[in-house]
Amino acid sequence: MMLIHPWDAARDDAEWQQWLAVHDFGQLAVNGPAGEPPFVQPLHFVYDPARAEALTHLARPNPLWGALEASPDCLLSVVDDYAYVPGPWQADPDGPSEHGTPTSFYAAVQLRCRAHVVDDPADKAALLNQQVGHFQPEGGSARVAVGEVPYGRMLSGIRGLRLEVTGVRAKFKYAGKRTAEVRDRIADGLADRGGPGDAAARQHLLRRQGA
Repeated sequence: MMLIHPWDAARDDAEWQQWLAVHDFGQLAVNGPAGEPPFVQPLHFVYDPARAEALTHLARPNPLWGALEASPDCLLSVVDDYAYVPGPWQADPDGPSEHGTPTSFYAAVQLRCRAHVVDDPADKAALLNQQVGHFQPEGGSARVAVGEVPYGRMLSGIRGLRLEVTGVRAKFKYAGKRTAEVRDRIADGLADRGGPGDAAARQHLLRRQGA
């Protein structure tokens, strides 16, 4: 269970849905056998807000299938736009800078799901075409069709997966409880440092501060 303080919670469903639309790579966690840790599978997926489901596929030999059939309730976790924030950036303006608390900024969405396996060849082809349409809108690849080259013969080697979303936990941890002065200092620090993830983290901080 991910801890979400009130100041880090998504403002509304639109906030996390818009973020998830462009953050479409995550980790699917599935209960393992008794006494074993969960299975965790990195994967690309397509989230459909109208149907409240995520679509993906995996190779048929993947050990995840047995675990999903035994326990179809699973969790799709997506984390990105993260940055390390040094302690002095967060220090109280009235105190010494070395007393500031270091922290992490990040956005995270966890979709609690019930898995539905897709094995019908025509349904798998439709699922694959939807995924490719999302990730490759410019086209350039042949459509998947049962019995047709080049992909029809490959359909037997995969299984599709519809993840029916039954619950959502979304978090945007970007100095939500800090004063405007401290948030401005952090924003300046992120801009000056310019490391991986800093620009995205700064954008979230400023966007949520404005809201």
